[in-house]
Amino acid sequence: MAFRLKPKEEKFFSLLEQHAQLCYEAANLLKQAMDGDVEKNEALEQISVLEGKANELVMETMKRLQKTFITPMDREDIQQLIDQLDHAIDAIKEIMDKMCIYQVGDATEGAKQLASIAAKSIKETRKNIAYMKNLKKDYLKVEARSNKILALEQEGDDLYHSEMAKLFTDCKDPIEIIKWKEILQSVEDVIDDCEDLVITFRRVVLKYA
Repeated sequence: MAFRLKPKEEKFFSLLEQHAQLCYEAANLLKQAMDGDVEKNEALEQISVLEGKANELVMETMKRLQKTFITPMDREDIQQLIDQLDHAIDAIKEIMDKMCIYQVGDATEGAKQLASIAAKSIKETRKNIAYMKNLKKDYLKVEARSNKILALEQEGDDLYHSEMAKLFTDCKDPIEIIKWKEILQSVEDVIDDCEDLVITFRRVVLKYA
């Protein structure tokens, strides 16, 4: 009897795409909460549900990595992608936690713009994840999206520094300064998470495209 290898397990791409979609939905809820379009506690409740679903996807991915003989990408690449996505959604939930626990008031226009940049960055990241299953065809699209993410990261970095300067100049309440300093830093961290994913995308493209 001829020996036949099991086909590659393509389910990993679906798991990554589902996780990236959850990240985007969470980032969009954060933006809506910053804009005042969704009540903060309601946004936290919804983001917590999304994070729970994301954790389930991480666990399923780990289980499949353990039992799958042939994976469509190296195991460490799949693991790193899902871990980085999970770090982003965890950070988003942490921001909403802080906004609710600290009982912050209305966000400034700069804070709203920073949350918008985070949502845009994750949107582009979600699109790049969708290209992973066909890198030989879509590697140029991955690079184009990656460049958009890097441009957004630079925009976010500039805005973050500007907003921090305004915070220390305009806000007279030291407690509010501490609250918003933590929140702004955390939003900037989410944008940086997307920048870190660009590094992973480019490394994966070099291996498989």
